Formats: sequence, C-alpha cells, structure tokens
Amino acid sequence: MLARRSLLAAGLALPALSARAQTYPDRPVRCVNPFAAGSAVDVVIRLVAQDLSERIGTQFIVENRTGASGNIGTEVVARSRADGYTLLVGSPGTMGINPFLFRTLPYKVEDFVAVSHLVSFPQVMVVNPASPIRSLADLVQAAKARPGALNYATSGAGSTSHLAFELVRAATGIEMTHIPFRGGSPAIQAVMQGEVQVAIEGLPSLPGFLSAGQLRAIAVTSGERAAKLPDVPSVAETVPGFDAAAWVIVFAPTGTPAPIVQKLSAEMQTSLARPQVRERLQELGATVIGTDAAATTAFHAAELRKWQRAVQLSGASVD
Repeated sequence: MLARRSLLAAGLALPALSARAQTYPDRPVRCVNPFAAGSAVDVVIRLVAQDLSERIGTQFIVENRTGASGNIGTEVVARSRADGYTLLVGSPGTMGINPFLFRTLPYKVEDFVAVSHLVSFPQVMVVNPASPIRSLADLVQAAKARPGALNYATSGAGSTSHLAFELVRAATGIEMTHIPFRGGSPAIQAVMQGEVQVAIEGLPSLPGFLSAGQLRAIAVTSGERAAKLPDVPSVAETVPGFDAAAWVIVFAPTGTPAPIVQKLSAEMQTSLARPQVRERLQELGATVIGTDAAATTAFHAAELRKWQRAVQLSGASVD
C-alpha cells in the first residue's frame, strides 16, 4: 500500500514539475560570479545573461560575490534554494581545483548540478621576445639541459596557470622553479622584464601584449590551436591528448528540478548560437561550446580528475 501511494505521489508530482518548468522563470534569476567584474569569465556570463534577459523577458542578473579564492560566492549558491533562481558561474578554480587544494571548503562538488558548458579559454605559454626559446621543444631542451635553473611565473600557487604548467612539466619530464605572483598581470610583467623565462596566462589577457611585440607566444594549452592565435602550436602537438584550457560552466544547486535544468541548458545553447553573442565571445578568444546538462556533467567529471592530479603534482595546499 505504501509503495502504491509513493508511486501515485510521484505520478502527481511530474505534471507539477513540468508546469513549473513551463512558467520558469517568472522572476529575476541571479547568476553568481565568485570573482571580480571585468574578468573574462564575467564578460562571458554578462553577454549570455543579457541575451537571455532580452529573449525570455525575465532579468538574468550577474552578481559578483568575491573573496576567499571564489569560495564565498560558490558557497552562497550551494546554500541557495534549488529552484533555478540562483546559479553559479563556475570555472576551474572553484569547481575543479579548490575541492582538492583547500583542506576545508564550505561547499562540496556534490552540492551542484551542471547546466551548460558555455565556453573554454586556451591558456597561453609566453616568453620574452628576446628569448632564444621559440617553441615548447626549445623550452623542454633548455630545461633538461639545466634542471631547475629555469623559472616559470604564474598568478599564484594553486592557480589555474600554476597547475596547467605543472601538467606540462609532468608531461614533458622537465624540472623548473615556480615563481608565484599575486595575479596574472605581475607574472606577465616579470616575463617582459626578463625576471623569469616563461609564464602561462589566459588568452583574453594577452592580445595587446602579443600584437605590440612585448611577448612571444610559444604554445597554447587547449587541445587544438586557438582560432585567435592560429600560428601558435598547441601543447597537444608535442604531448598528444594534452588539454588544460580554462572554462566557464553554469551550475545550479543540487535538487533543482530536472525540467528547469533542461530548460536553462537549452536557452543558454540558443544564446550561444546567436551570431551577436557568438562573434563577441570569439573576439575575446573564447571557444564557444554550449553543451547540454548531460554532456557538461561528463566533461566536468573528467576535469575534476585532471585538476586533482595537477594539485597532487604541485604539492600545493591551503588550510
């Protein structure tokens, strides 16, 4: 009798969920970005949110809740109601690296369900234009000739750029000394001033320096060459299968009704397919993805395994 009642209740709930999804959203939706306004991730979500707002007629509001390496804003979403009205703008830092970097974390990966993988951003390995290093092969040769003597700069210990370089280092068998800086800009400045030999930084931060001849790109960390830098080889051309691109994935709190997740995913895919959105994202150097919830979930699971290995390789940890 109890089983029959449970089945009956479930059957009654399905139409209610479907009806709720049809009317969703009927009030503003918060898209919480755990990092500062103006970043590449911020520009991506604002473009998508603006298009969603205009097409659907309900506001998608981007809210920047910064602090604690993105953990504050991520926790806000983890503790929010699972109704589709509070979403997380996820990136490798908060949803790939921090779960393994921090000894204690105010949220768990299991607190979220994936909605859509919006874009990926290649990271770029750069050197001073006066450097004799003109390729990844040159770097590997120089590093193996003097193990530990060459330096690489990153935006900080445990950052995406640091861990991407750790994956490169492990894949090529080289030893180099990590020089962490407080952000990407000082790391790039150190390369331009000849203080370090090489750095990895996100593509959106680099076009001005590259076009002005202040930096030379020798490789991109994405699986394929970047459309914005077609003459720069990918690391994968030297290390088959290598891919350490950054990404933007939208997540919702676990328990958000599946019909709402599916509707959100479909609407985001529609926005990404619109020429005015797609072209602007490509101008930023983004690779537009736009996968559904199931494909995004599978991709994110693989990314978690990759970044866990990178954290282990680096030996980095935060109390």
